[in-house]
Amino acid sequence: MSKSLVSPSTFAAEPIKGSRFVASLAPCTDADQALAHVAACREQWPDASHHCFAFRLAGGEGRSHDDGEPGGSAGRPILAQIDGHDVVDVVVVVLRWFGGTKLGVGGLIRAYGGCAGQALDRAELQDHVVMVQLVVVFEHRFTGDVHHVLGAHGVEVLETTWGDGVTMRLRVPLAVSRDVSRALRDRTQGQASISESPGA
Repeated sequence: MSKSLVSPSTFAAEPIKGSRFVASLAPCTDADQALAHVAACREQWPDASHHCFAFRLAGGEGRSHDDGEPGGSAGRPILAQIDGHDVVDVVVVVLRWFGGTKLGVGGLIRAYGGCAGQALDRAELQDHVVMVQLVVVFEHRFTGDVHHVLGAHGVEVLETTWGDGVTMRLRVPLAVSRDVSRALRDRTQGQASISESPGA
């Protein structure tokens, strides 16, 4: 089973020929979140010579970037470590402070991949839970009943819209989505409209 990151973490590798390498890991569920973490790293460590990164999402999408290092010497080795550790919904940024001595392409691959791998070895990981989004529409009078069901199943409410009725967008583990749907229908006397929304 794939793993996912419990919380953001940072790891500093042993310097290599004067160059320092630091990996910053963060959970992400889409490309925008991944790129936002890259931007945050650039802001936090503006003096780093390179901000190389890779991310892999649960749906399979992945991306890597060398940020000025020779092509394939930084981003791809980082992505290879993510895939090798079977971690999804994660972005890994490896920062380098150039120490004055060139490492060569092989040296860079080992340095970037090694830093990412050691960071993932030390990161707190958990089994990746596949999530789905449900959209639930119901009458106002059932609001308390719906909240009772959501609380009992630990469901995350992403958005609530109040109109003639109530529309909620929920994030639910796939394994319990059928149980949650059944419980919502029971508590609303079969009147709740429940549909699956793309993305989670």
